[in-house]
Amino acid sequence: MAATACGRQAWRQLMRNSCRGPAATPSKLLRQQQPYRLAFQRQTSSTTRTTPSSLLRQQPLAQRSYSSGSQGGQQTPPPRSSNSQIKFWPFVVLIALGSGGYMLLINRRKTMPPTTQTTPAFSPSEVTVLFVLGGPGAGKGTQCARLVRDYQFTHLSAGDLLREEQDRPGSQYGQLIKDCIKNGEIVPMEVTIALLENAMRDTITRTGNKKFLIDGFPRKMDQALKFEEVVCPAKLVLFYDCPEAEMEKRLLERGKTSGRADDNAESIRKRFRTFVETSMPVVHHYEAENRVVKVISTPPPDQVYADTQVQLKKALGDKF
Repeated sequence: MAATACGRQAWRQLMRNSCRGPAATPSKLLRQQQPYRLAFQRQTSSTTRTTPSSLLRQQPLAQRSYSSGSQGGQQTPPPRSSNSQIKFWPFVVLIALGSGGYMLLINRRKTMPPTTQTTPAFSPSEVTVLFVLGGPGAGKGTQCARLVRDYQFTHLSAGDLLREEQDRPGSQYGQLIKDCIKNGEIVPMEVTIALLENAMRDTITRTGNKKFLIDGFPRKMDQALKFEEVVCPAKLVLFYDCPEAEMEKRLLERGKTSGRADDNAESIRKRFRTFVETSMPVVHHYEAENRVVKVISTPPPDQVYADTQVQLKKALGDKF
């Protein structure tokens, strides 16, 4: 009985449902839920699985802020700001200022007097210096001895001072001087000038005499300029002019008794060449300054001395 009652109740319920409408099948229920399921999937995929690449795919028309978008999709970088460009005008200003400062410095140095000026050891207003020049064997020593006798000059022979120095015990320049004299070469000017200055100072201290004949010096232009700068400017040059053949004959004759190492034919020829190449430019230099007294020394010594006196009186006065 109980089972029959339950069956009846189930039958009533089935009939009641069939009266409301056709029964829903599983496939129909799936079709009804599909729109909601697709919508839910779109929502969840857009919120939970969004990536940078998916964003770019979702926005294919989005343009960067600096894209022009008008040249076939090509993107060009933004123009540089004027503040980021290199400015050259500061460099131009610096170069102009540096150049201007340099030119001012150069012009100022031109107008400024020299900061260091060498003062000669002796004043030309107090000390008289005559350079006596001529080729080897021209008779310089003979004429100087007569001027010393008659006009109270002190005769300083550069050659004699050098020979004395080479024989002085303990001289640091002895061997150098020997080699130069033997080979007919010029001794370094620093040595010769120092010896001449010392000799002049010693003479003034001992005798008070301030008139000097410097024989055989200067032999080069730089020697002349250095002597006048350091020791004393010369009053004039006394130049004895003599042919080479005559000088060679005199030197060979003198070599028989002088004992000098340079009075031989080979050394004499070397000395001639040295004089022509180095000493004659000195004569020409002083001649251009009107400070040369030229005497021909071929005649006998007495006549040469008479000519010397005449020429010196013209240049220095009667009481030279």
